[in-house]
Amino acid sequence: MPRLPSYSYVCVALAFLSNFANAGPANLPGHTTPLGVVVGTAVLDGVQYLNKGLVGFGMIPSTMKDSSGDSLGGFGSALFLKRGTFKETRDGKFSGTFLARPDRGYNVDVTVDYQARQHEIDFVFSPYTGSANLSFSDAQKMLQLKYRKTTYMYDRHHRKTSGLDPTYVRNAQVGSKGNPLRDPDVPVVSKSDQRLVLDVEGLVANKDGSFWISDEYGPYIYRFSASGDLIQTIQPPNAVLPRDASGSLNFTSMSNPKTGRSPNQGFENLAFDEANGILYAMLQSATIQDGGDSKTTSRYTRLFAYDVSRPTKSVRLVGEWVVPLPQNNKNGKTYGASEMLFVSPGVFLVLSRDGDGKGSDDLSSKYKKADLFSISKATDIHNTKYDDPAHPIAVGGILNSDIRPAEYVLFVDYLDPIQLAKFGLHNGGKNDATLIASKWESLALAPVNERAYPNDHYLFTAADNDFMSRQGVSLGKPYDAGVDVDNQVFVFRVTLPSVKKGSVERFIGI
Repeated sequence: MPRLPSYSYVCVALAFLSNFANAGPANLPGHTTPLGVVVGTAVLDGVQYLNKGLVGFGMIPSTMKDSSGDSLGGFGSALFLKRGTFKETRDGKFSGTFLARPDRGYNVDVTVDYQARQHEIDFVFSPYTGSANLSFSDAQKMLQLKYRKTTYMYDRHHRKTSGLDPTYVRNAQVGSKGNPLRDPDVPVVSKSDQRLVLDVEGLVANKDGSFWISDEYGPYIYRFSASGDLIQTIQPPNAVLPRDASGSLNFTSMSNPKTGRSPNQGFENLAFDEANGILYAMLQSATIQDGGDSKTTSRYTRLFAYDVSRPTKSVRLVGEWVVPLPQNNKNGKTYGASEMLFVSPGVFLVLSRDGDGKGSDDLSSKYKKADLFSISKATDIHNTKYDDPAHPIAVGGILNSDIRPAEYVLFVDYLDPIQLAKFGLHNGGKNDATLIASKWESLALAPVNERAYPNDHYLFTAADNDFMSRQGVSLGKPYDAGVDVDNQVFVFRVTLPSVKKGSVERFIGI
């Protein structure tokens, strides 16, 4: 089909199934209720969760540009509903604003000096309530997004951050061990250019306008002001820090460290329990010493919990657990975790996937799911010997017998062919605009606002297109990536009974 023009309003399809039942046999995926179809179910900690299917689709063309003139790409790396913006209008429409995060810019060949940034994208949509499959062109008429603005990130002394691969370590500020507002050792561009480097993958917005982001280079967690200035840095335990054979920090993403996070497998996941002031961060897959040097042994990743209820006074590690990621049944390769969301105490949504689909050499994806896991019965290993890289949790990918991992269950399947077909989409086959994107990396929840179904939520999820465009612009210079990969957005309807009443609403400020 013809490519949409690059203008501020982008038509995005969102279609919402009409009323669905909140109950159904747990062992009957596809069970038909009087009010709709439950596509699948999951049971975790004795609670049944319902997947009511794909109810919306949309895309932002790869040709769109942000306020700097650079391609508005990669924003699916992190997504957050801006506080106080989501609402239902009198005519049954919904409106709101997304905070959207790209990672480190167009870096297919080499990393670039891309300043970290946060986009705001307004949306208004009219739910589709029909039962017939929509054509791909018709599906794009039901939601409008208007690019609003971009906020840029700055290091200390208001220096621009960078996306370049770090080649040097800036020494910790005096007093960093006891003062949470003092920086630890951080990755920077070079000895002569000591600007902070960021590869942003997670986002949590705070009530005061500041926001936490998680990063892959460190992997660290940073807090920035509403205007984009660095406030503070959280450094994870030593077991996660990338160290070379001499034991020195080396934050490069170009080669494996001796211990610590695997390259490009850092803190891809960030979530927040606002009621208790607990910030969660999870590695995309296992550390090197835990089997992360091979995709077939990188299953056991780590989840960390920090008490940030008084961030300017103290930030404490208060929990650490092992999460077993799914693996390919045929070749044993691990499906890394690309995003997570806090659902209720101990329970999380997690987006695990392969890298196949639109934008990849392999057009046929095998696994893309928003799954669930619970740490309610898992072993808490924080402040134990396992925070020392000399004591792995899973040598060669075999979990130590004294550690009980989280319980992980499958939930929402992005690749369901029936669901994709409702919006003119497909997996595998023809390499066109209707092919599902390869890199889905963000999740956001909003209430359905139906009194009969108080546990139902819309699950927004967006793909990172890696800035792949034939008409791209990076740092003011045009480029041709050889392929156009639009930024795709899905919306699922899910029933989450464990969510505490009003918690999602409070989290997004409504």
